Amino acid sequence: MSKVTIYHNPRCSKSRQTKGLLDEKGVDYEVVEYLKDTPGTGELAAILLKLGKSPLEVMRTKEPLFKELGLSKSDDRSDAEWLKIMVENPKLIERPIVVNGDKAAMGRPPEDVLEII
Repeated sequence: MSKVTIYHNPRCSKSRQTKGLLDEKGVDYEVVEYLKDTPGTGELAAILLKLGKSPLEVMRTKEPLFKELGLSKSDDRSDAEWLKIMVENPKLIERPIVVNGDKAAMGRPPEDVLEII
């Protein structure tokens, strides 16, 4: 079985629920508290590829920090620029994200991760 990783924020209820679901299913996983141990742009790009999503699709655009940074969903930025912003401001990364080998899923709702474990 592939190594399962959850990109987790313990203060987020959906992240805690997803982690609890993994526990309930007996999944052996690694926890990455991404606010403390932020993935680099390469790792984040690889995760997004597994999710099949663009950086903006996994960005917390309703987070006050998004507006404080003067960002807008209609900004004309490259994926590389959005990735850099996410790495510099990990609070903007939607959570939780669960990765299992070459597959990944957002835990919104938590049950969505069951498709990849």
